[in-house]
Amino acid sequence: MPSSEYLRYVALGDSQTEGLGDGDDSVGLRGWADRLAEHLADVNPGLQYANLAVRGRSAGQVRAEQLGAALALRPDLATVVAGVNDLLRPRFDAAEVAGHLEEMFASLTAAGAQVVTLTFPDVGKIAPIARPVQSRVFDLNARIRAAAGRHGVTVAETALHAVATDPRLWSADRLHASPLGHERIAAAVAHAIDLPGSNDAWTLPLPPQELPAGRRAVAAELRWAAAFLGPWLGRRLRGRSSGDGRTAKRPLLLPLSAVPDPPAGIGQRQPS
Repeated sequence: MPSSEYLRYVALGDSQTEGLGDGDDSVGLRGWADRLAEHLADVNPGLQYANLAVRGRSAGQVRAEQLGAALALRPDLATVVAGVNDLLRPRFDAAEVAGHLEEMFASLTAAGAQVVTLTFPDVGKIAPIARPVQSRVFDLNARIRAAAGRHGVTVAETALHAVATDPRLWSADRLHASPLGHERIAAAVAHAIDLPGSNDAWTLPLPPQELPAGRRAVAAELRWAAAFLGPWLGRRLRGRSSGDGRTAKRPLLLPLSAVPDPPAGIGQRQPS
């Protein structure tokens, strides 16, 4: 289907698709899926958009909690991005995670939707302390490409471009894209579906930037681990998630200009 004919866009996923790193819960989250919807609405003002993503969800949870709802909305365009929360957990089964993604690919394409997904950048270049999971990222990306190929799913290959690991595209926690990062992801997806007005400018590097080195780099890693990695691991050990008690921010297909009611969980204290 030509991109100018997309009328019903549904986004499935976790915190990245929900929009963490681009706004906050007090002013509202924007994120790459919202930004993509804005691009789509520029081409077709009749677009309706739903975002079912919830932070903290594994690929299996996205499939269990969001796929049925997405199918009921009968999208002609769907984005499916999940798996990072699985990558970072102690026990990781790439085949199982890819299987959940493939089931979503298969179900949505069988229902007539054009489906788009992403590959993930090398997390070891974003957070050096995460280098032990580099091989997991490469394995999952290969499986995503293979599953996408079997179902005619479009892949936005963010993993193949060095700019994807530029620190300026990531928020302070290094787990979620910054506003600029979300902007680049939206541009990557728009380009992948050949949206009118899109191009490959999202692949271009940013101006050079001096990065911490030596002791400064080590100190920066320690500060990041204390501020973000420690609390994240603490939640995992307690079997808790930042998404506990939360629901989708935009569960219904609505015109982009329509403001949905705040999702359940907004204003509640999140587990640390």
